[in-house]
Amino acid sequence: MSNEPGREHPSDADQPPSITPIFVGIDEKSPANKCPAVLVIPGTGDLLQVGRRVTDPGGFPETAQPRGRGHDEVAIWTPANLRPALLEALTGPENTDRHGPGEPAFEDLLASTTRSVVHLEARDTYDPNDPAFHKWQQDGDASYDWDAWIDLVRPAVERGVRFRRLRIVSEPVSDYIRWEHAISHGNIAAGEELRWLPRHLAFDLPHPVADFFMWDQRLVAYNFTDGNGVDTNRMEYIADPRHVLPVVGMFEMLWERGIRHADYIPT
Repeated sequence: MSNEPGREHPSDADQPPSITPIFVGIDEKSPANKCPAVLVIPGTGDLLQVGRRVTDPGGFPETAQPRGRGHDEVAIWTPANLRPALLEALTGPENTDRHGPGEPAFEDLLASTTRSVVHLEARDTYDPNDPAFHKWQQDGDASYDWDAWIDLVRPAVERGVRFRRLRIVSEPVSDYIRWEHAISHGNIAAGEELRWLPRHLAFDLPHPVADFFMWDQRLVAYNFTDGNGVDTNRMEYIADPRHVLPVVGMFEMLWERGIRHADYIPT
């Protein structure tokens, strides 16, 4: 915030230099997306913060209202989870090779997609500790809270984005896959096209060792799970056309052999 009365515009010297900032940390507990982040400008040590803009005056106690704030300045809400990152930024980031704002939010990737999203799932078990999965095992209840996913995906489908999901499964299918099939009504309600591909029908086709999303046939986001199928929250993003193009062809070959959800009966 400006400390000099009447000062509205920072000088050029006050502007962050045009240099790639060092990424220090991100709020991993941020709901819905991973936006709040802390970065450092190399050389100057200036800090950059990414977060929600505070627009409600009630966000500040009356005695702590910002004074002298220029029209080009904003108050940024920083979650308590970012305190360690702020401390690291103030004392000097330990890793100076981290660049950019961190992992892009799924919501942002979908918002910038204009034509297509594909998702390949090739495991027979994901999170075996999911309470909804356990409940289904006990009483066959196939209800599932799909509201947030439907609210996210359906608008994209309605504006013309084709969303396809392909699940490669072993037969006889695992309990987890049988449960996924039972609750897939949510995928359909969101506007997804869903197909199932028994593994014995895909043995002669190339496919990756990790699940992935692909956006507009230009960006592939691989996600990794541990040995039990639990998501590790690790993603690898590939945008080099030389590596994306084979994935495009591979998915189309697999998709062609897939069985439409309405026609697939788990065995």
